Amino acid sequence: MAHFEDPPRPVPVDPVAPMVAKEGKKKIDWAHVGRRALWVLVLVVLAWLLVLLLAAFLPRWWAQVIGNAVDGSFSAGAWWGLMIGAVFTGLPVAAAAQAVLPGRGPRIRATWLVVALVLAIPNLLTLAVVLGTNEAAHAGERILDVDAPAFRGGTAWGAVLGAVLAIAVVVLGALYRRRGRRLRELQKQHPKA
Repeated sequence: MAHFEDPPRPVPVDPVAPMVAKEGKKKIDWAHVGRRALWVLVLVVLAWLLVLLLAAFLPRWWAQVIGNAVDGSFSAGAWWGLMIGAVFTGLPVAAAAQAVLPGRGPRIRATWLVVALVLAIPNLLTLAVVLGTNEAAHAGERILDVDAPAFRGGTAWGAVLGAVLAIAVVVLGALYRRRGRRLRELQKQHPKA
């Protein structure tokens, strides 16, 4: 009879194996550490260049978008500012509140925080125009002064209004959920006969 042997099984690859010596002591693979450090450095430099590029472009672009929408009207500037300030402050506050609810995992929390950040972009762009110190921010301020009067003031008032409304909704929602839990507890303690 022929005797068949099992084929050799592949040896599992341990990602820490290059760093562990045979005696059980950790040995650092400096080439691996150097490659990782180089990749981190490249990513940091690319992120910094992207921030510089966006800082030179976005404030002026945002001011032109708003200026085209308002078209020099004082009342339209106040209205657009109020709406953008309220909506894009209230929604991020509500999304961020979802991230702090109990029983959420880290990925769900991070997702809600990213959603909140994305929803806040219009107000962050307005802040970049108002608080920015570069040429694009100064150009954006001039554009808003001429083409979108009252937009910045309307945005500030809208942001306050949106934050107050969102916080009120979040607090009322939390109180409603707590009331529901208490009612369920009472029903468990005193079931109907």
